[in-house]
Amino acid sequence: MLTTDFPAGSPCWIDLGSPDIPATAEFYDKVFGWTFQSAGPETGGYGFLQLDGKTVGAVGPLDEGDQSTWTTYFRTPDVDAAVKTAEQAGGTVLVPPMDVMGEGRFAQVTDPQGARFALWEAGNTKGLDAVSTDRTMCWSELHTSDQDAGFAFYETLFGWRVENFEPSPGMSYRVVSTAEGDQQETSFGGIAPVMDAAQPSAWTPYFAADDVDALIAKATAAGGTVLMPAADVENVGRIAWLADPNGAPFALIKGEPRQ
Repeated sequence: MLTTDFPAGSPCWIDLGSPDIPATAEFYDKVFGWTFQSAGPETGGYGFLQLDGKTVGAVGPLDEGDQSTWTTYFRTPDVDAAVKTAEQAGGTVLVPPMDVMGEGRFAQVTDPQGARFALWEAGNTKGLDAVSTDRTMCWSELHTSDQDAGFAFYETLFGWRVENFEPSPGMSYRVVSTAEGDQQETSFGGIAPVMDAAQPSAWTPYFAADDVDALIAKATAAGGTVLMPAADVENVGRIAWLADPNGAPFALIKGEPRQ
């Protein structure tokens, strides 16, 4: 289960690149009740998405040529060393290590299959203020073109552990945990095959939802689209996949991803 302890190798932050930050903030306000707080004029429009005064994500300007998507940040004690390890393991550096105004040090990379993610070495900011409660991130999922190679890369980078799990007959799913602690208690995400050959390898955040169907209704009314309708998955919970008006995918789940 994802917690705000944020041990090494766990997801600790998410942010979203948007071509229209005010409109994007308004969409997520309508769906989740998140409010937008600017990080300051020097950040180019970047700001925090908050629920009851606690930061649950962030949104910033979209880089030229990029598609709007959520980026997952993983905690590391040493960004520079992690970047070197990622490169040696076949990853590609998109943004080299840089300091973020005393809040921490980060870099952005892709794994060998092309899934983008970021690395975070904490300074003043350890991570999100709230996770694993209603309308906050509770799970992170990698859909990849090669599960074996995908896990091998992250095992090398973070020391992750894995447990195979079959939510339904014939479905291959791997639950991943941090290197330290009880393996089931420190599980925070999964690795699954891409849904079809055209789907790029990517990380997608899951948000906890006390009422998945009600949030779907809010999202579609606000201009979002349903990528996968709500469905009950045995031993998992009720899940759905959506996209915001700019096409950024995210998922909803009621119940713990791993019982």
